[in-house]
Amino acid sequence: MKVWILVGLIFSSTGWAADAATSRLDEYAQIVKTPFSAQRGQQLWIHSYDYNKGVKQRSCASCHGEDLSESGKHVRTGKTIKPMSRLSNPSALTDEKKIEKWFTRNCKWTMGRECSVEEKGDILTFLLSGAEK
Repeated sequence: MKVWILVGLIFSSTGWAADAATSRLDEYAQIVKTPFSAQRGQQLWIHSYDYNKGVKQRSCASCHGEDLSESGKHVRTGKTIKPMSRLSNPSALTDEKKIEKWFTRNCKWTMGRECSVEEKGDILTFLLSGAEK
């Protein structure tokens, strides 16, 4: 409950209420019925997942970085990735279809599977929490 209050305060103070990201969170919450956690989301973000039989590992932070206010760089293509923090990149997380598209693509690429609804909710809560390193 505390996380929802905090997220609500952040959104209302920044004018981001009722946008694509909060809409996704509302939909996820209807499915899992448990509060999301920015702390669990951060742990998922930095956790390294084995994707090549113990030879190589990836995390969300491998490409996006741990500091959400800075640009990242795709580890394979070298393409620049805009900051995930809405303080640094106001267009981040503003399209529901793109949020789902990137969750599907990036979870499979990083974790080797799709993210659960709870994992998506936790990660999105972390990204929206304004967590800056």
